[in-house]
Amino acid sequence: MKKLTKRTLTVLLLVIILIFTVAAVGACAKESGSATNGTELSLTLEELAQYDGLEGRKAYIAVDGIIYDVTDISQWKDGLHQERFQAGQDYSEEIRNDSPHGTKMLDRAPKVGVLVD
Repeated sequence: MKKLTKRTLTVLLLVIILIFTVAAVGACAKESGSATNGTELSLTLEELAQYDGLEGRKAYIAVDGIIYDVTDISQWKDGLHQERFQAGQDYSEEIRNDSPHGTKMLDRAPKVGVLVD
């Protein structure tokens, strides 16, 4: 086998470091909770209704003008919470007035956008 030079080993090491860096950055971006294309969504109530969690769609809810992705939260399985709250709606009033946990539980859901008129 041909003897590797110091320069060749250095280049090889840099390539390996670059590959690990790109993989780590990609993993962090995937977990960031931002919208799929990296931009914040701006949805009307009508558009939000499309994110109801049914038939494989994402499950989004809005509270106080902020849109949260509850797709991966087990209490919102198939976009339904407590058999009465379907994703795709603004639940600001319900969270403030009826929820025993208030907005605290929303910390587990990534913020993906804002509700617009």
